[in-house]
This record gives sequence, C-alpha cells and structure tokens, in this order.
Amino acid sequence: MRARIAPLVVVVLCLSTLLPGRAAQADRGRIEGTVADVSGAVLPGVTIALNGRVSLKTVTDGRGAFIFDCLLPGRYMLEATIAGFASARVEADVRAQHTTRLAMQMRVGALQETITVTGEVPLVNAQSAGWSSQHRARDRAHDTETYDHLDENAFKHVSTDPLSTFSVDVDTASYANVRRILREGRLPDPGAVRVEELINYFRLPYPAPTGEAPFAITTQVAECPWNPQHRLALVGIQGRSLPARDSMPRNLVFLIDVSGSMNSPDKLPLVQSAMRLLVQELRDEDRVAIVLYAGASGLALPSTSGREKATISRAIADLKPGGSTNGAAGILLAYRTARQHFITGGVNRVVLATDGDFNVGVTSQDALVRLIEDERESGVFLSVLGVGTGNLKDSTMEKLADKGNGNYAYLDSLHEARKVLVHEIGGTLTAIAKDVKIQVEFNPRAVDGYRLIGYENRLLADEDFNDDKKDAGEIGAGHSVTALYEIVPKGVRTPGRTRDPLKYQREAFVGSRARANEMMTVAVRFKAPDGSRSARIETVVTGTTTAMAENLGFASAVAEFGILLRQSKHAGTTSFGSVLERARRYRGDDPEGYRAEFIELAATAARLTRDRRPTTND
Repeated sequence: MRARIAPLVVVVLCLSTLLPGRAAQADRGRIEGTVADVSGAVLPGVTIALNGRVSLKTVTDGRGAFIFDCLLPGRYMLEATIAGFASARVEADVRAQHTTRLAMQMRVGALQETITVTGEVPLVNAQSAGWSSQHRARDRAHDTETYDHLDENAFKHVSTDPLSTFSVDVDTASYANVRRILREGRLPDPGAVRVEELINYFRLPYPAPTGEAPFAITTQVAECPWNPQHRLALVGIQGRSLPARDSMPRNLVFLIDVSGSMNSPDKLPLVQSAMRLLVQELRDEDRVAIVLYAGASGLALPSTSGREKATISRAIADLKPGGSTNGAAGILLAYRTARQHFITGGVNRVVLATDGDFNVGVTSQDALVRLIEDERESGVFLSVLGVGTGNLKDSTMEKLADKGNGNYAYLDSLHEARKVLVHEIGGTLTAIAKDVKIQVEFNPRAVDGYRLIGYENRLLADEDFNDDKKDAGEIGAGHSVTALYEIVPKGVRTPGRTRDPLKYQREAFVGSRARANEMMTVAVRFKAPDGSRSARIETVVTGTTTAMAENLGFASAVAEFGILLRQSKHAGTTSFGSVLERARRYRGDDPEGYRAEFIELAATAARLTRDRRPTTND
C-alpha cells in the first residue's frame, strides 16, 4: 500500500506549487529508478528518501521501481534503505523537462559509495552493503542470545560400535548466523556453530535420482586433509527436484511475531520485506493466511488466494510491533487455520518468523516442543525463519523446526531471504520425504574407528533406525544433504580411550573374508510426506581411496572451517590457510557467489583469530 501512496503525495505537492498557473510545469523534471541486488534481482519494498529542494519518500514496487515527479531543477541526494542491507546513496542532477534514470544496486559485503549523476543518464551503480557501524558496535552488555552446548562427536571403535545412526538435517540457520557474527567483527560462540548446517548451506551438485526412490545416494573416500593417516568419507543425498508445472498447491500460514522485541530494522521490517518477495512467487492456486502473536494472537489475514497479491501485500504492510510474546497461542491459531484450509496432496505449512523470545503463556522450550509435536500429527509441517540480534533464541527455534517436520533458516539480510524463499522455495516449502534417517555400518576388517563430523543434536539410537514411530528430518524438493566421516583405517590407532577386546563378539564382527574390500554400508530409511510406513535403500562403499574431487574438496573446506570455529579437540593440523587453499581450489561453478562469499568469511575468521588476544580465561 505504501508503494502506491508515496507517488501520489509527490503529485499533490507538485500541483500545489504550480497553482494558479500551468506554465511553471515546464520548469519541472523527473527521476525514475530501479533498485536491485548484485545478482540483478529486483528489490521491492525499499524505502527511497529524496532530499534537495524538497524532501520526499517513496517505496519501490514489486518490480523494484520508483518515481519522483514534478521536481524543481537542482541537485538531489537519494538514499535507498531496507533491512538487511546498508543504505545506498546516489546524487542526481534534475533538469527541466528531462527524466533522470537511475539503476541503484545494493550488495552485501562492500563499503558504501556515493555517486554523482548529472543530466539524463541510463545507468548508475550505487554500491553499498555490509553492516553499518551500529550493527558492528552492538551493545554486548545486553546480549541475551542463547545457544545449546554441543558435545562434539568423539571417535568410536568399530569393534564395539559398528553402527552410526542419525537423522538428516537440511537446516541452514547456523551458517547465516555465523556469517552475521563474523561480519560484526567477532568470533561466534562454539554453540552457534553446527558444522552440518555450515556444510548443507551449499547445495552440492550430486547426481539426481533415477529410480522410484525420491533421492539418490552418492559416496566418495579420500585422504583426510587434516590427518593424512585417516580417510575422509562423504555421504551425499540428492532429493528429486519438481518441475514448476508439477509443483503442488500451497496452503501457507505465516505466523508472525509482532511483539516489542521485534521492533528493530533487522527483525519485523526484514520479515515484511522477505514476505513481499514470496508474494511475487505465489500462484492462483496457492493460499496465504497471516496470524499475528504478541500479548494476544489474532488473524491478520484470512486464508487468501495467491491471485490477490495486492490484498496480501496490504496486510504485510500493516504489521506493527508491540507487546509481549505469547507464542503458544499463536501456534495453536496458526495450525487451526492451516487445518481449516488443508489441501489434500498439497503443501500445508506454518511459517513461523520470530527472534524466538517467547515470554508469555507457554514459555519453556520443552513445553513448546511438545505443543509442536502434537500439532504435526495433523499433516501440517513447520518452517522457522529466525531474525534479529541481541536476544536471538537459536536453541528454541532449532528444536521447534526439528520437531515440526520442518526446516530452520536464519535471515541476516534480504539477500538470504531471497535464497530461502525464492531461489530454494521448493526445498524450503515442499517436502518429498519425511522421517529420513541414515545408518552406516562399518566393516571391522577395513575400519578401526570413525567420527561423524557434526549432527551432534541429530544422533539416534541404533534401534531407532527401524522404528517408524521415531521422528527424524525431512528432505525438500531439490535438497541435497551431506555428511562427512573421519575414518581410521585398520592398522591405525583410533584416538581416544581404548577398551579391552571383546571376548565373545569378535567372531560376529569379523564376518566374511569375501567382504574384506568393503569399508561400510550406507542405508537410508524414509517415509512419503503423508505416509506412515518407511522404505529403505542402501549402497556399499569400498575402501578404495581416490583423489579429492570437487564436492568432497569444497565440503571438507567448510567442515574444517567449522571445526576451527568450534575449537575442536579433534582439529589435527587444521588451519584457516588450509581452508582457504582448498575452498579456492574446489570452488567450481558458483553462479550465485555463495562459495566466493564463504572464502571471504574464512579470511575474516582467520583475521579475527589472529587478532584475538589471550586472556586469563583462555
């Protein structure tokens, strides 16, 4: 709605200055412009402030366009602002009876630049990004961000623990949050670093499934970069992509936190901008509702057809923060709304956008998790979009998404919102399998020990693998999932505490000599999104070590980055120099620039680590 009102204000001001005569109109000029990110994707909802002989404001429309009409000749400064990007500025000269055309560009990671424009020009790049000084200088004394303490996985002996079982994890929140923290000029809390989420931020190009199963398994084994005596094994799962024509209709309920804690540019305004991006992707058969929660919950937008984009956009623009946070009441209303408009065979999902600071009603993490577990039985899945700094409750949001058969993403910028809600919308919203579990059985003839890198809060008991009542992760359309094992070959001592050899179990573990060349068997169990019985696929991995290839090379660099940030006791010879060398070598095809950005972050982490001064507590 704001995007329509602002240009009308400009026109009224112009007419009021011209009355009573018309001749003065010939003395006026005009500015037309567009705003886009560095990939060329337009940015709707950007506030454009114009200052000069008059001061005006407008908002870019769905095409990223804006207009200032009937301007007196002279020099003007235009400033573009939106949550998640630093402001972009451009100076432009307006001439009578001329239109000055601007194309402003906003990007993440560069310094702000002001450019002067004179006369009628076709293109201007006003580059700005990174985080403003106020973000970097955030008051740490009031920081109440909470993260789970994660005891990293230890090495296990195959003679006593031949099975490794865990739930898949396609969340990416940890990577975006770590990126935000590094750009603030500090190292993250080790609990904020979930290594599997760093790795799975990158959709590695595995072969697509060709059979009836919704995904395919890929494996590779190479020398471990940070311990040459060990091997590094990659297990990759590629989910089936759905062509646009086959995409299922979506019944979406946005559950928006509008409490007082969301009153910050990087919180509710960023959520609003992200939702505007999603609105542009809606089809006529899709439906959207908006549920708000603060001190009380309410339905801000009844379930509305995707064809009514203007109605949905007005509801988004009307969101205002205020009050305390009664999340439980909002959750119940959101699920009830989703059930009322349930689409059989379609996508039925609640999308929760919050900083996770629940402080009224049901507030304990365990009680909220139980509430989500009860609601997921309806067939409605849950996605969580985390936002904000200072009081981010990462632990709560990660658990809610996990128990709600959903995924958890952290939005540190509109650039990230575009990745999650536009470029990867199929994987974010459309599940192709649920309760997906992986179980790896290691051959004691070839392997002495192993360590699963990451997935600490996704571990399952071995018997859970065949238990269809046990909850596990979901995989979305087009998602890829990567797991890495550091493997100790037979004949090399496994780190950690040793045990006496088992007297009665040895014969069972030795097995057939015919399988001596097998290193491990990877099995995956999964259910259809609306199913209750699981299916199983598996593949055998030989002990053949190959040269490092692109997928394992880049994934290993990201894993090493996480191991260093976690301050792992299993770090071996890891170093940021090694991370950077391998990330550059195996960067490969990088059309969106995500891998180049990772290299930038690794360099930042290296500098911060060098600059860190030891204290008495270190």
